[in-house]
Amino acid sequence: MMTKFCLFYKNTRIFFFIFIIVIGFLAGCQYINFNASSEASQTCLGENSEFSIAFFKTNNQGERYTKGINHVIIFHPKSESLDFKVNLGLSHPLYAKDNKGKFRQEYIPKLFHELVSNENAKLNGQLPIAAINADYIDTNNKPQGLNISRGVEYSGDFKNKRSSFGISAAKPRQRQATLQVGRRRDHILNYNLVGGNGRFYRNGRFKDICQDLGELACKQARNRSLVAISEKGYVILLVNDIKANSDIQVSQLNQELLPDMFDDVLEGIARNNCLGKIQEGMLFDGGMSPGLYYNNKIYVENPGSIGSVFLIYKKHLKN
Repeated sequence: MMTKFCLFYKNTRIFFFIFIIVIGFLAGCQYINFNASSEASQTCLGENSEFSIAFFKTNNQGERYTKGINHVIIFHPKSESLDFKVNLGLSHPLYAKDNKGKFRQEYIPKLFHELVSNENAKLNGQLPIAAINADYIDTNNKPQGLNISRGVEYSGDFKNKRSSFGISAAKPRQRQATLQVGRRRDHILNYNLVGGNGRFYRNGRFKDICQDLGELACKQARNRSLVAISEKGYVILLVNDIKANSDIQVSQLNQELLPDMFDDVLEGIARNNCLGKIQEGMLFDGGMSPGLYYNNKIYVENPGSIGSVFLIYKKHLKN
């Protein structure tokens, strides 16, 4: 009888011990799942109503990767903490007028780092938190496309032929990001615009634009700068350049891309960050002069002069 009791007691202890382990394991699984969910909500920018702007790097599938070649800025145009402006290579202050009251437009060649740090780059006394290169320049150092800075136009001969990207005026919650050819019919949309070339997303459809761009843009020059707009209204700025000022590990899924290869990376970024599907996309002056700046660091700069830069500012909100 005593032997049976000892065996029962021993088996009960074993069962209880196993029960404790199982309960602990399940609790651990719940904890792990909770953490995973929490982390996902932090990276899923499109589901955060307070999101304004973020910088990170990805591989060519749009997955975040600290050694990624794609340097990405995502921002929400409707954020109350952001403001915008366009800067250009001018020999005088932006918005300066001549004796006849007309806006002066005397262009000189300027590099990317100059256009994100000079006096003309300031808005309300503050330098931008982020910037990307934009338009081409002609032989007279004049931008070629449609460029408008805070409602004042500085444009070139192709302003009605090439697409431009912009952020409208109005109160933050009413702002819109647009990408189209020429001036917009709604005047409020013609506030901050920068010219570009090579529109490869239109109404949600990806287009191989290499036949339009020609041999140099699609075979020889491989580094790129571009902009895309998602169906939820978020904006993706991206520079793909092996010469970037950051740690890059080249691989089959992490290398410079030609213009007909950006659908995977953009759709991956949009999907992984809950931005909705890509609707519109356009190249900037890529191939020779991509530039990207974020939070006091220039991640990409090339030696070519820039026609215009798109600037983003972080506003100090009052309580």
